[in-house]
Amino acid sequence: MTSSTHSPHQDLGSPVLEAKNIVAGYLPGVNILNDCSLVAYPGEMVGIIGPNGAGKSTLLKAIFGLVKVHEGTVELEGKDITNFRTNKLVEMGVGFVPQTNNVFPSLTVEENLRMGLFLRAKKINERLEAMWDLFPVLHERKNQRAGAMSGGERQSLAMARALMMEPSVLLLDEPSAGLSPVRQDETFLRTRMINKTGVCVVMVEQNARRCLQICDRGYVLDQGRDAYTGSGKELANDPKVIELYLGTLAQDVEAAKESQ
Repeated sequence: MTSSTHSPHQDLGSPVLEAKNIVAGYLPGVNILNDCSLVAYPGEMVGIIGPNGAGKSTLLKAIFGLVKVHEGTVELEGKDITNFRTNKLVEMGVGFVPQTNNVFPSLTVEENLRMGLFLRAKKINERLEAMWDLFPVLHERKNQRAGAMSGGERQSLAMARALMMEPSVLLLDEPSAGLSPVRQDETFLRTRMINKTGVCVVMVEQNARRCLQICDRGYVLDQGRDAYTGSGKELANDPKVIELYLGTLAQDVEAAKESQ
């Protein structure tokens, strides 16, 4: 495994989220993750890339209590949260946006957001205002049913609903999947904006190039293990990562170097 020799976050104290030596899977005796580890510091944006079937989404689901962790631990701000129930994790400050089925299509935009804060009803108006500021398009469409929105708009709504509980960590599973290139760019920019508000973002992403461009640090998963880790820039320029995981990116990187 390669790792960053210097991290700009080494002076930021304790991790907000840490998964240690995770062994996990959907069926007993059949593990998707094999000794997989990840750490995220306050305010960081961490990307997870890798080939299909590497266990990227499984790692997020294991952190969020949707997949059974058989060995290893998950810690939130130093507290063991391994295999906690999802509603408990939401209360503790972990938000999760799944790749599919991430909104209530028959409900309006505002109703979806209100569902995101049913545990703290007194703060609904305050949090709604914050979401209208962060996602102006949702304010414009607050009375529209979610099922009638575009894929990009639904993705924004899913993110906003997860943010209603003011999480310290937001887990995003393939946020750009199925979106047009323009909508993908909008989603990445929105994710960066969310991160700049102080929310630590851990993102699984199929668009490896864009992911590494915007992330502070990245992990490359392969066969359930973290094969490489480093800053986004380090991974994007690592010949082994390019050759094994980024495919035609090699030509793009070479072209960029020649143009400098």
